[in-house]
Amino acid sequence: MRVGQIARLMYEALEQKGFKASIVSIEHIADLKEEIEAYRSKGVFNEVFYRERLTGFDFSVNKQFPEAKSIIITTVPQPQQTVCFDFKGSLHHFTIPPTYSHKTDEKIESILSRILKREGFNLHRATLPQKLLAVRAGMAQYGRNNIAYIEGMGSFHRLKVFLSDLPPVEDKWLELNSMEKCNKCSACIKKCPTSAIVPDRFLIRVEKCLTFHNERKEAFPDWLIPSWHNCLIGCMVCQSVCPANKKFYNWFEETEHFTERETDLILRGTPQSRLPRATANKLKRIDLLEDLNLLPRNLDVLLKQQSDVFSQ
Repeated sequence: MRVGQIARLMYEALEQKGFKASIVSIEHIADLKEEIEAYRSKGVFNEVFYRERLTGFDFSVNKQFPEAKSIIITTVPQPQQTVCFDFKGSLHHFTIPPTYSHKTDEKIESILSRILKREGFNLHRATLPQKLLAVRAGMAQYGRNNIAYIEGMGSFHRLKVFLSDLPPVEDKWLELNSMEKCNKCSACIKKCPTSAIVPDRFLIRVEKCLTFHNERKEAFPDWLIPSWHNCLIGCMVCQSVCPANKKFYNWFEETEHFTERETDLILRGTPQSRLPRATANKLKRIDLLEDLNLLPRNLDVLLKQQSDVFSQ
């Protein structure tokens, strides 16, 4: 079977599930690395952000998969998750943004692997800058908030990137661009509580971004007002006011319910080895078990916030 036919089969199989994909040449890995380093050399990136978030990418394709010829970028539509916690006799519901759920990763990998292996090709997971890849490949466009938006999904989706020895049929590599509607809209700028999104700059000021801080292990900075927190992890403020997400604002999936005892164990910082198996499984199902060390701090600030509201 010809390469173009294989690629078309992959696209069609993914589209049947409501997923999307794009394929570019493996040679663009060098472009990605060069682009990130160029931003750093210009002082655009906060150095802490660069060290913690941008040094984990693996650009060493020749070592991990020397036969690789293409990068396959995929995305899956996903809702926000709602998680319920019992605390001091009341129920508290908190949000997890769309990108944190890994539920579809294996599903999309299975679809691609089945088609590729049947034709004698291989597939490997990759650790690369996914949003940047999706925009460069023409699959997505940036919003002012530097979040990747996809037609028919808004920002309610999850990107996943793979390497393959399947040669690319076509090789799009576009200039970085933002959605045209962003030119006449400033909703996210006005609503961002930390003023991380600024009109005269393409990249947001990550050092001010709420998501950046509540994904870190360190204590929240003193300037960060507790009432600004709105998610169990991450932040939904800029996405929830974005017109491009109008069809998806209210797309929620109710997930796990943590009992009073389980909530207490999490708040106490109980390590995974001492958590009841049922509690650990709940955290695993919402893909927060690996972030267990962040939850006591994040959950505590949200519970105090809601308790203050209830007491008024």
